[in-house]
Amino acid sequence: MVQSVGHVSGAHINPAVTFAFLIGSQMSLFRAIFYIAAQLLGAVAGAAVLYGVTPAAIRGNLALNTLHPGVSLGQATTVEIFLTLQFVLCIFATYDERRNGRLGSVSLAIGFSLTLGHLFGLYYTGAGMNPARSFAPAVLTRNFTNHWVRP
Repeated sequence: MVQSVGHVSGAHINPAVTFAFLIGSQMSLFRAIFYIAAQLLGAVAGAAVLYGVTPAAIRGNLALNTLHPGVSLGQATTVEIFLTLQFVLCIFATYDERRNGRLGSVSLAIGFSLTLGHLFGLYYTGAGMNPARSFAPAVLTRNFTNHWVRP
């Protein structure tokens, strides 16, 4: 996705990344609010299409983030914070214009960072790392247990 839409919006498909760019003074508040709204609406639309085309017998919970048995909410929150921080750090590091000697692909580095985060966090929380990605299945399944949005 970074390779495909990076030239359009800087590949802002994750509200955590957009928020980090806002805090880092790389984006205006106005633009960040609209990006986050578009990201959440796009995630819900995408999940709704997936929900609609997947047979009910195999639909399950649409990969809703859930806690592994034995993992507390505090532990899960800590894991998600570290996973998201390493991902956002990778994005900031690869997009830094002051970086000399750009070696390799920005998209590939970001993809590996996302993969690493998922390989580590999948066992604990399902590796959300993207609030929009975890928000959409929660909305469609109406399951906000252990979620950052409480009804």
